[in-house]
Amino acid sequence: MALFSGHALASTEQLNGANTSWILTSTALVLLMTLPGLALFYGGLVRKKNVLSILMQCFAIGSISSILWLIVGYSIAFGEGNAFIGDFSKVMMHGIGKDVLSGDIPESLFMLFQMTFAVITPALIIGGFAERMKFSAVLLFSGLWLLAVYAPITHWVWGGGWLAQMGVYDFAGGIVVHITAGTAALVAALVLGPRRGFPKTPMLPHNLTMTVTGAGMLWVGWFGFNGGSALAANGDASMAMLVTHISAAAGTLTWAAIEWKKFGKASVLGAVTGMVAGLGTITPASGFVGPGGALIIGVSAGFVCFYSTVYIKQKLRIDDSLDVFPVHGVGGILGTFLAGVFSATSLGVFSGFGFADGISTMMGQVSVQLIGIVSSLVYTAIVTYLLLKLVGLITDGLRVDEEQEVNGLDQVEHEESGYNL
Repeated sequence: MALFSGHALASTEQLNGANTSWILTSTALVLLMTLPGLALFYGGLVRKKNVLSILMQCFAIGSISSILWLIVGYSIAFGEGNAFIGDFSKVMMHGIGKDVLSGDIPESLFMLFQMTFAVITPALIIGGFAERMKFSAVLLFSGLWLLAVYAPITHWVWGGGWLAQMGVYDFAGGIVVHITAGTAALVAALVLGPRRGFPKTPMLPHNLTMTVTGAGMLWVGWFGFNGGSALAANGDASMAMLVTHISAAAGTLTWAAIEWKKFGKASVLGAVTGMVAGLGTITPASGFVGPGGALIIGVSAGFVCFYSTVYIKQKLRIDDSLDVFPVHGVGGILGTFLAGVFSATSLGVFSGFGFADGISTMMGQVSVQLIGIVSSLVYTAIVTYLLLKLVGLITDGLRVDEEQEVNGLDQVEHEESGYNL
């Protein structure tokens, strides 16, 4: 795993300027994904009385996650510790000066790059409880979740923990980001219950132009997300970027084609949702598969995530408001599984670049991938549920009341309006 190995080996004493430049650029690209990419993407999807609440939640979570990552989050994730959690040796970046290296880049840069992942992951979750959760509860839950769920699972996968030792493949966050965020959003949607009027009252996106703008930023930013996870300016980074782009394109076209066949028209919302599904699904596999495998992964993402969204919304009637679990959660699960398949070197034009050290068969790699999927999903679900119950007690309930929800969170929580026209 590039993120783990680049950090853990830390044996190169000479700074590599090319690699450092690329990770500096990638860090900016990943932050762009949340601010303003995800903020605009989510903001356009809600009703106009709640658009500012979504933008504010993204900015606030970005801020609180950054501070917590500095204080203790980075240490929990990347401190030596044990197989399950890091220690406190890197609290407040203790001992990490400007000349200290992680591999051949500054450790301060590695920490900052990882911080941008810690920013976007809890921000993704707000799509599960959009338009109904108190701002105080959002802040408290997001901070606690970062420390209790995100940081430990990051250690499992990228910090030398037990999943890394087993050889799990997660190049840029299928487990660490997408499965955890998707699972947490689903649990939050179940605990809070649906928005008033769901599913009978139409709750259409108020500004698809805003959503498409944000989606474009996500697509571009994802090059830093996946390409930067190579931690070097090399062939691994360029291939990760190529397969990321292929999967996004395939996901876009697949989702649009399904809608076109089923409903007679291809919607803009469907196209950009398919794009995000393709991006999320390729993320864990991006450093291990080739373009042929990425094409199959992108098509699979569009198909599987589309029908997952329909099933959760229409059949189960769970109000995961902005489809975080069926797109990110299911996409992360699918991509993590398929990383074990398409990393094989025996698939002709669909071949990847080999299995993890000590693993010689596809079944062996897939088995490790399944352990990573199940363990992260179960741990995230349990801890997220407990945190939501705790936060509900502290904030005297997670939800705003019925009248406040009808009036909209922009006025109730912030005394502002998104539009004064």
